[in-house]
Amino acid sequence: MPGRVNLGDLFDAGADPDKTALIAVDSHGDAREFSYRALGRAIAALAAELAARGLRRGARIALLGANSAEYLVAYFAIMRAGLVAVPVNTRLPESTIDFIVGDAAAEFAFADRALLASLPPGLAAAALDTIAVEDAPDTRFTTSMPQDRDVAMILYTSGSTGRPKGVLLSHAGQFWALRTRIATFPMSESERFLVAAPLYHMNALFAAKSALMARASLVLLAGFTPHTYIDAIGRFRCTALTSIPTMIARVVKEEARLAATDLSSVRRLTMGSAPATQALWDKARAAFPGARLVMGYGTTEHGPSTFGPHPQGLATPDLSLGYPMPGNEVRLSGGTTPDEGVLEVRCPAVMEGYANLAEATAKVLRDGWYWTSDVMRRDRAGFYFFIGRADDMFVCSGENIYPGEVEALLEHHPAVHQASVVPVADEERGYIPVAFVVLRPNAEASEAELKQFALANAPPVQHPRRVFFKPELPLTGTSKIDRRALAEEAARRVACG
Repeated sequence: MPGRVNLGDLFDAGADPDKTALIAVDSHGDAREFSYRALGRAIAALAAELAARGLRRGARIALLGANSAEYLVAYFAIMRAGLVAVPVNTRLPESTIDFIVGDAAAEFAFADRALLASLPPGLAAAALDTIAVEDAPDTRFTTSMPQDRDVAMILYTSGSTGRPKGVLLSHAGQFWALRTRIATFPMSESERFLVAAPLYHMNALFAAKSALMARASLVLLAGFTPHTYIDAIGRFRCTALTSIPTMIARVVKEEARLAATDLSSVRRLTMGSAPATQALWDKARAAFPGARLVMGYGTTEHGPSTFGPHPQGLATPDLSLGYPMPGNEVRLSGGTTPDEGVLEVRCPAVMEGYANLAEATAKVLRDGWYWTSDVMRRDRAGFYFFIGRADDMFVCSGENIYPGEVEALLEHHPAVHQASVVPVADEERGYIPVAFVVLRPNAEASEAELKQFALANAPPVQHPRRVFFKPELPLTGTSKIDRRALAEEAARRVACG
């Protein structure tokens, strides 16, 4: 473990002050470029302003807005001032945002101007666009150094199984995770990281911090669309892409745009935060032939620093999460064999607990071990593979079904681009699998054809009893497939016959 560190200082030491730290691209495609010197000045100036407000040490500051230079500056400045950053998912209903702000006991907020009016009454706030980034004064500011496990930030879970839970993450734990990740996957200072997922999500926030800690350059998009993502790769010669599988699934559909764009700069593509299928893996490899594909793994509760390359140099199999990184203790529990079960992790990056939820914390944290709810299998070489969420698994006719396995099967059909499988209650069999499918451009397939394909290539119990076609799958605010919405739709449509 490192000594006392503040995440707000993570890129200050040793970076070339004139090197490009950040290229922030707004929703209109306009780009602003900032050096390490400019970014450091802006963070120090805002940290000094926050300290002058008289906020108590450890006060929680909410962040609500699209990705921007101002958002990133506010995030680092909050922590440098000894305060706690609380990034909030702005795609949630207003009532849920109110709950998060209240649950976190936020004492101040930075928000996009359009969101200020929706903040809870009485909460002091400032517009993000009032933060000086281009012309910040050269301010001397002494960083507030945290104690051993002081909380740096609170990230809220997506709330897919109930109300969002506030995950308490420490300066020391997150610094360890970043240092471990960079040591395991060495990053050159000449690299350009592309981040388009929202900064209120662990995936994007960790990637942004990794780029800056490695003294590389970060290309930050205000939001994601397949067109802007592809265009940014060519325009800024991005070398490292970090994304969520659902985003890449939309990117690889843009065959004409990909063909018209110079993608030769891309050397690494990391997908994480959700499972991928072999079909998507193959499409990504074809779209970015010069890139090394990495299947990342992490949770909000402990971050993406668990798996990496094999210590003996063995090639990582497709879709494998990798081999446990140094400093991580991992074990599989509750499985029928020693090599399958729910992953438990113990490492310095594990959360301090859930905010205001002692019982929920006790269920997943025991003696430092974090119970992830992710079912894994381990091969003979020690590589780990994701099978499914214990929460998503359902029983059909006495057999356990993991939606990811059925989705991977369907995506092997030549007409299928993307699939999502959800359970629907059935009086006789308990639950039955129901599939939603997005076809490839200009492809055709019928429900009967896909059901027959599943029956011919997997155990009969896994075949979807109904298949519904959609132009796109719905996404949550963190760009994951919205399984709750699909399950509700499936139940309605099956009930209607």
